[in-house]
Amino acid sequence: MKLTVFMATFVFACVLGFGPRALPQDAPKEHTMTGCLQKGATDGTYELMNTGKGPMVVEISESAVNLAPHVGHKIDITGTAVPGAKVHTMKITAIKMISPTCP
Repeated sequence: MKLTVFMATFVFACVLGFGPRALPQDAPKEHTMTGCLQKGATDGTYELMNTGKGPMVVEISESAVNLAPHVGHKIDITGTAVPGAKVHTMKITAIKMISPTCP
């Protein structure tokens, strides 16, 4: 009887110790999108419009680069997607100006 209780406890401990564990989700991968930079709905916010493929509008949640001088320009933005946002939202790490005007 004692051996049965011991074995049951041992098996239970092994299941808890070696069972499946929650793996951390992969961090969003950095990617680049091209479009026209416009001011957002509120001061200090920006959107990338007319991206050509994928989402047509990208909201920019934060940027390591000053975007104000590039409003109205066609640019590449590089950064990571913000998980859980209702629309495609990115944190920007770099930009590259493609054209000083937007089509």
